[in-house]
Amino acid sequence: MARPTSRRDVLGAALAVAATAGTLSVAAGRAAAASGTAAVPAAPARRPQPLVDNRFWSSYTDWRCGDRAGTKAVAGSRPGVVIAQPVGTADYTDPHTGTTASWEYATWTSPVHRSRVPATEVIASWNADTPAGTWLQVELSGTYSDGTATPWFVMGRWAAGDQDIRRTSVDDQGDGRASIWTDTFSVDDAASGLRLDSYRLRLTLYRRPGTSLTPTVWRLGAMASDIPDRFGVPASEPGLARELIVPRYSQNMHVGQYPEYDNGGEAWCSPTSSQMIIEYWGRRPTADDLAWVDPAFADPQVCHAARFTFDHQYEGCGNWPFNAAYAATYRDMSAVVTRLTSLTDLETLIAAGIPAITSQSFLKEELTGAGYGTAGHLMTVIGFTADGDVIANDPASPSNEAVRRVYRRAEWEKIWLRTKRYNASGKVVSGTGGVCYLYWPAHPTAAQRAALAAVGVH
Repeated sequence: MARPTSRRDVLGAALAVAATAGTLSVAAGRAAAASGTAAVPAAPARRPQPLVDNRFWSSYTDWRCGDRAGTKAVAGSRPGVVIAQPVGTADYTDPHTGTTASWEYATWTSPVHRSRVPATEVIASWNADTPAGTWLQVELSGTYSDGTATPWFVMGRWAAGDQDIRRTSVDDQGDGRASIWTDTFSVDDAASGLRLDSYRLRLTLYRRPGTSLTPTVWRLGAMASDIPDRFGVPASEPGLARELIVPRYSQNMHVGQYPEYDNGGEAWCSPTSSQMIIEYWGRRPTADDLAWVDPAFADPQVCHAARFTFDHQYEGCGNWPFNAAYAATYRDMSAVVTRLTSLTDLETLIAAGIPAITSQSFLKEELTGAGYGTAGHLMTVIGFTADGDVIANDPASPSNEAVRRVYRRAEWEKIWLRTKRYNASGKVVSGTGGVCYLYWPAHPTAAQRAALAAVGVH
């Protein structure tokens, strides 16, 4: 079963109240017509305020526009940023091994991005290659709605492997106004009206001194959101019947395997879901990659995904950006963490052949057919039935054959998009609010590019 996500303090997602207001206006007009009275012309419908803003830097122009200190932009079919000439050397003591080592470093800092959505939360994500002997750090700094600035917050220290550093989030970061909850910048008191209006991201690229090694970062960005609290959402209207053929893997087939990675398979919903989507796109670990896995274990690639998404501070495999970064270590893959606003968004993606990984929490009785409840769980959405119900590959299944499930549309939409819920003890706790991982080829088709743009990802 998935590891609880309450430490994130995520607020979740909400749909537009304006849509309900519009429905009431139509109803009032119909009532007036039926009574024969003249209806007062309705005011023009107001466009719903956006709830989510995505900004990702990935083009050659993007990398040239940043503030570079020892880094350079590289062109080609997949532009990126690399170390050109280190600007210094720094010692880093790995808190998870106790080892201190010196590293050369260089930095790239994004331009200031003023979000369309003054945000209560921001989640960064990145796509990079870190050969042995290299690693990277991602930081965020911004300006609040009252004009004051944040410090630089560490959003992750990451390497694709684990031979140089242990990839890690950083706890106990805050300025009395906002805090970092594993992978999420969160305003401490959203009800105060304080928001993050703008931000910058800073990359620090590290390598062993005296070498020509370098990380290459192809994509860096963040999802900013301001999602109002709600316990439920209105169900969207079905609009698509299609099912994608996605490999099926059960996390429960791995219970007890490699307990050093978050107690083994029972907590591996996120990497198991990630591996399903990676293989849907035709990528998978090589035999050499999997040589470390006990040959007696079935589906060794799931064990591999758990190890290489594991956050040594969080002590789990559910760090959202680390899963996206893992997916992007495969050949020509792009990946982001974002939020979507309805199942209509997912239908848009499925129509273009793009499955998605969604985060949700629920009591057993809230999702018919699941057979369990969870404080936080990742599933893969692979399609919709003719009735609009969700077809999901649910890794919390007893076998690979049992992974494919059909869940009721309205129930699914509620447990995925709500921001508040009651747990089994009747206590109000947070919901994940539409969080979603999206993985797709670095060179998508025109239809895939249009679908991603339609949900705000460029």
